[in-house]
Amino acid sequence: MIEGVMFGGRHYTVTAIRRNDSSIDYYRVPKETRPFLASLKRIPLLRGIVAIIEASGIGSKHLTFSSDRYEKDPDEDYTIQEKETSKLAMTLGFAAIGVLTFLFGKFIFTLVPVFLAVLFKPIFTSDLSQVLLEGLFKLILLLGYIYAVSLTPLIKRVFQYHGAEHKVINAFEAGKELTVKNVQEASRLHYRCGSSFILFTVIIGVFVYLLVPTSPLWLRVIDRLALIPVVLGISFEVLQLTNKLRDLPVLKYLGYPGLWLQLLTTKEPSDDQVEVAIASFHELLKMEKGVLEGLKDKEIV
Repeated sequence: MIEGVMFGGRHYTVTAIRRNDSSIDYYRVPKETRPFLASLKRIPLLRGIVAIIEASGIGSKHLTFSSDRYEKDPDEDYTIQEKETSKLAMTLGFAAIGVLTFLFGKFIFTLVPVFLAVLFKPIFTSDLSQVLLEGLFKLILLLGYIYAVSLTPLIKRVFQYHGAEHKVINAFEAGKELTVKNVQEASRLHYRCGSSFILFTVIIGVFVYLLVPTSPLWLRVIDRLALIPVVLGISFEVLQLTNKLRDLPVLKYLGYPGLWLQLLTTKEPSDDQVEVAIASFHELLKMEKGVLEGLKDKEIV
């Protein structure tokens, strides 16, 4: 988010942003129940793809709010403006933008390492060496890109808010009161982060690509593109698994590569950024509590 943090719950997603007048503004979006998608989410491997598509659509919507609302009149009702657009068209539009952006980046980070590895084909001739070299180039490209963009002032602040988000979740899961002091003492790294997912796609990709030939080049390119959903699906399952195993003495180290990547994708936040993250999380808890109380009232009636 631009100058803000988004949290997602069972029934709502909430974003809080620090506006240019230093006030905090909120964007609350109820999660819609779609039986078909809910059934897909119960299918291993496929549920990861569904989760990515949903997250892309929701994230794009909240990102648009954070960038658009930053300098708007605080008395304007953002939700009223939103209702002027067809709900279905808006949802599909945000989902399409998010998915296309994700796929464009995924294609680049998938195909560029292929062509770089091919340049060394005369030296590294075996399929194993080519796949390992391809994975190495992909990792270098990923880390280099993240490091480069993290140097820009805008992305640095985004990464600081990312760190604030993780700190709030870690403090909450540790049972601490969500004060600025307690949150600042928490770690900025978290097992369930999407940054870990990105790194897992690189690692899982190496193992998956070993199952298909690297020659000829045209077949290698087609295989890489066709296997993107497979790599994403397996990576999602691995991310879920590492989170479940994080408290076990030895198996917890499976999630460490993703945590190491978060040293790049998160930065230590300032106190005012932590305040925004806390405000966002408290607002989410309030919205979720309201839904649960409403459900109880219905049961009583």
